[in-house]
Amino acid sequence: MIAETKETILIVDDVAENLHVLSELLMPTYRVLAATSGVNALRVAESAPKPDLILLDVMMPEVDGYSVLSKLQQNSATADIPVIFVTALSESDDEELGLRLGAVDYIAKPIKPAVVLARVRTHLDLKRAREWLKNENDLLEAEVAKRMAENDLTQQVSIRALAHLAEIRDPETGNHLRRTQNYVHLLASGLKDHPQYKELMTDRYIDLLARSAPLHDIGKVGIPDYILLKPGKLTEEEFTIMKTHAKLGSDAIQKAEDEMSMPLPFLLVAKEISRWHHEKWDGSGYPDGLAGQKIPLSARIMALADVYDALTSVRPYKAAMSGEVARDIIVAGKGKHFDPELVDVFLENLDGFVAIGKRFADADTNAA
Repeated sequence: MIAETKETILIVDDVAENLHVLSELLMPTYRVLAATSGVNALRVAESAPKPDLILLDVMMPEVDGYSVLSKLQQNSATADIPVIFVTALSESDDEELGLRLGAVDYIAKPIKPAVVLARVRTHLDLKRAREWLKNENDLLEAEVAKRMAENDLTQQVSIRALAHLAEIRDPETGNHLRRTQNYVHLLASGLKDHPQYKELMTDRYIDLLARSAPLHDIGKVGIPDYILLKPGKLTEEEFTIMKTHAKLGSDAIQKAEDEMSMPLPFLLVAKEISRWHHEKWDGSGYPDGLAGQKIPLSARIMALADVYDALTSVRPYKAAMSGEVARDIIVAGKGKHFDPELVDVFLENLDGFVAIGKRFADADTNAA
């Protein structure tokens, strides 16, 4: 049978007789350490085994008990050790001062053995309870963090799987999802210091934007193959059907959102992106003909990222344009197709766009 480890008590007093009396009283039940000065007390308190409780005299030369308590509390290694003042200062004002400074209790000299033992036992019980509660909280926090990480991974996998449904039906897009996701993140990050958007553009919101971006074309799963896979230019009637993918996507996300017991921010952002990423700044886009600031920022960001990728990627009906040509087209669309401020951010981060395009290039891309 394993013997139970005794709890450790540090007694601090500059009078040897006081140390002896308290040691004799406590040693049958506890492991006792002793220090005859404040300096020694601080050294012992940091050493192993760390005390579970400190009985601290107030009136000591050089470093008094109040100073010792203050230094203990300032040190993260000793701040959680409960301290009981044991002192001849018996006025109520002295007791109030000691408790106000952070002592857990106050015992007046001459000591009463029964009182000392009772107070020591009580505060050790409280310390054990606090430690148990902290351990339980730590375990709970670890479990919550684990579940959140699992949920986060599940969410990302689910988004990616849904996005690939559209990509599988439209295999020409290759690494389109990865590129546009990174373009969105780059544009959003460029707005962090913009006076109008810096409160919105938190790291959390930027993550939501990038995470939701792959769902922008989820509605394409509802477009017939003869239109979606047509190698040439669409007829006016076919293009009218193709344009319905924006509403189809947002409607599908809305249905998923309606079935949730609580709102999920990424679904709201995904719905905005899916429905309105083909809107144009001048109001000539679809499906709702929104203009300017009425187009959600998330969709305005997605619009620029999506067009840049379409311009610089190979399609059955066209070769990939160079980064310079794509840049000029986007600049020409400033204030017409695109949010002017986003075009400025795009130009400031053009090298980043080029780098992302190269990193996730399709095998047949011939962009410069």
